[in-house]
Amino acid sequence: MDKRGKRQHSSSDSDSAEEQRKKDIKERDEFAKRLKKRDEEKVKKVTESTSKRSYEEAAKRFKLEADDRNKILPKLRVQSRRKYLEKRKEDKVLELEADIADDEYLFDESVLTEKEKKEREHKKTILQLAKEHEKARELENVQRYHMPRDLGKGEKGEYIEVDENEKLPHSEQRKWEQEQIKSAFFKFGAKDAKAQDEYELLLDEQIDFIQALQLEGNKEKKEDEEKSEYQKIRMTIEETKKSLPVYPFRDSLIEAIKNYQILIVEGETGSGKTTQIPQYLHEAGFTEDGKKIGCTQPRRVAAMSVAARVAQEMNVKLGNEVGYSIRFEDCTSDRTVIKYMTDGTLHREFLSEPDLASYSVMIIDEAHERTLHTDILFGLVKDITRFRPDLKLLISSATLDAEKFSNFFDEAPIFRIPGRRFPVDIYYTKAPEADYVDASVVSILQIHATQPLGDILVFLTGQEEIETCVEMLQDRTKRLGKKIKELLILPVYANLPSDMQAKIFEPTPEGARKVVLATNIAETSLTIDNIIYVIDPGFAKQNNFNSKTGMESLMVVPISKASANQRAGRAGRVAPGKCFRLYTAWAYKYELEDNTVPEIQRINLGNAVLTLKALGINDLIHFDFLDPPPHETLVLALEQLYALGALNHHGELTKAGRRMAEFPTDPMLAKMLLASEKYKCSEDVVSIAAMLSVNSSVFYRPKDKIIHADTARKNFFHRNGDHLTLMNVYNQWVGSDYSVQWCYENFIQYRSMKRARDVREQLVGLMERVEIDMVSSISDDTNIRKAITAGYFYHIAKFSKGGHYKTVKHNQTVMIHPNSALFEELPRWVIYHELVFTSKEFMRQVTEIESKWLLEVAPHYYKSNELEDSTNKKMPKTLGKSASK
Repeated sequence: MDKRGKRQHSSSDSDSAEEQRKKDIKERDEFAKRLKKRDEEKVKKVTESTSKRSYEEAAKRFKLEADDRNKILPKLRVQSRRKYLEKRKEDKVLELEADIADDEYLFDESVLTEKEKKEREHKKTILQLAKEHEKARELENVQRYHMPRDLGKGEKGEYIEVDENEKLPHSEQRKWEQEQIKSAFFKFGAKDAKAQDEYELLLDEQIDFIQALQLEGNKEKKEDEEKSEYQKIRMTIEETKKSLPVYPFRDSLIEAIKNYQILIVEGETGSGKTTQIPQYLHEAGFTEDGKKIGCTQPRRVAAMSVAARVAQEMNVKLGNEVGYSIRFEDCTSDRTVIKYMTDGTLHREFLSEPDLASYSVMIIDEAHERTLHTDILFGLVKDITRFRPDLKLLISSATLDAEKFSNFFDEAPIFRIPGRRFPVDIYYTKAPEADYVDASVVSILQIHATQPLGDILVFLTGQEEIETCVEMLQDRTKRLGKKIKELLILPVYANLPSDMQAKIFEPTPEGARKVVLATNIAETSLTIDNIIYVIDPGFAKQNNFNSKTGMESLMVVPISKASANQRAGRAGRVAPGKCFRLYTAWAYKYELEDNTVPEIQRINLGNAVLTLKALGINDLIHFDFLDPPPHETLVLALEQLYALGALNHHGELTKAGRRMAEFPTDPMLAKMLLASEKYKCSEDVVSIAAMLSVNSSVFYRPKDKIIHADTARKNFFHRNGDHLTLMNVYNQWVGSDYSVQWCYENFIQYRSMKRARDVREQLVGLMERVEIDMVSSISDDTNIRKAITAGYFYHIAKFSKGGHYKTVKHNQTVMIHPNSALFEELPRWVIYHELVFTSKEFMRQVTEIESKWLLEVAPHYYKSNELEDSTNKKMPKTLGKSASK
């Protein structure tokens, strides 16, 4: 081909690429219009769509009921007949007994004929046989080993509950409690003397604290100290509302909101900002004309608990006038006027309502926490206020960086609410503590044994530490028995069910002490009454993203000085308090940073960039960030979205990208869900996605039954990997009719499974929303694995000569997690869900794939020479199995 021919060929290629781009953008816009139209129809015809849905639901229920009736009636007839025959037998035996007694009373044997004598003897024999038969039946009922029934050919084993009681709600909980009560029996005698020694020993094992300084409280609130506990409990909700520090400023605050479009509200945690300000605005008429007041929270737990509290204060049912909306859960209705939500949820609302037309006031709460979504929201809401002068914007913060927010929002005025805080004495340890969890337990018992009554709040880094601490505390308090007063141990973390979380707000019984073990959620988002003592080990979990390796790690890091002071302030809410810091004064002064690094500067921005692109914000480099993210992280996110097909070569959003933006998940998971349409396995992939959302808490592994738990786990293993193992678990749970008892027997957490089911329902709704048909391909798992590969082709590792895995692009050494189904298999090529760094870099949720699939699903990302395997023939079989080519 000559030069002219080559030029023509390349220009025709670029023309066809340009046509393809225009076609894709046209399809994207049409899809967005269809989505908008569907959303509008939903809003207008609430009753109609609901009635149609409820009609379908009712029809489905009636069908199930009819099927159940047809299945159950023959069984019921048999049971009824058996019961009737048993009762009839008893009646007949009694009748026979009475008949013989009457016969003997009326007629002496001497007057009877031979035939009548034989008849009497016959009756007596029958009576005796009936009684002996009854005795034999009783013996048969004695519980003993029975041979299991062998299933015949073609017969299907059906899962049967062990006991009727186990079908009742919370039976698993009751069973566990009974076991705990049995193990908690305290025997007196020699052991009691031993416990006495241990008690003495415990108090010897004390931590030396030095008082360093005192946080000053507000003088005008000193009279509250004199209030007795009884009076505090007697205070009604109305009195509580009036006693909050925000109450005296109500009128001036409403006035300021009316006068200024943007207002920075600064006030101590617990001053009543989150619960009271939306109510004041509602009462001042900001919710007229069908408008709503929105309030964002950085955490799911905070959004739920605050909404519940406000609903209680306003005396309405949660979900009606006051509601909340969090990821995978919406508790609002068309009557909702005050809506609490996570900041990520508000992002999603921007997609369907870019000007937030249904809101009259938007409150960005806990702004000082500087989560990723909060930082992006700042830029978005600042932009909206410029073309919607009727929208009022409140930025609420608990720390003293209000000036920074004011400068960002064009010199917005700051409204300060004084906190109601009592003096707090701060104590440091003389020397650093090696194990802060153990030190926390010792400090709790030390406070409990030596200090006056008052509740304790302990800050730990996560669920695992909290559970360890609960276990240690229960063990030590159990051994001490009645030597110490009652100590209520209450954990609180995001994965805990909401009814368990609510226990931390219940009043402490008289003469007892409550110890709340919390993550940093209790630092700002939740206010727990009657906390007098705070134990602060000085650590928190933080997400860090390495843009060079693409690895995200959740690491335990020292907190900042701002966080330390925030934690100490929790002790001075209702009375003078004490804060025990498990680190030295020198460490506080020289080792802690002043402020926490904003999340936007240290995590993966994939989902955030996709959302911004979907909102039509194309110039991300010049987007108005409060603190701009690192350039490399932003570029990496754009590269990743381009590789996933969410952006085209011009950096514009594609139709696939617009569909991916509808899912509140990582872009790779969204791509996996979209790929399931092509591979005809959407039903199965959506189950896997739902299980991945709770993957770390599916299997339960109690310390006293580790072998049983591991054996139960291995029964679910799929030879091709963990994604299919999770699908197995979900499908078998569905097969057991969502049984609690089945979870209990298989060491699976029922709560996690229930959450997975809720997430799955939401994802199915979203897939229907983006026009994906639900089909299953469970018989052929190759398609399922290809769909997973289409989303996670970034996460590929290859078995290398040295006997370990290396990631294909970054050549980073990684290991298969010991809990994986493939831990002993060592296949040649694997795909993983995430990398976690603990003692080593482990791959979590690993599945075996074939290297040629990568050229099929991501030919733009992988070249065939990268996937060639020179070690294929030389590798000994003992090191790992070679994938079939």
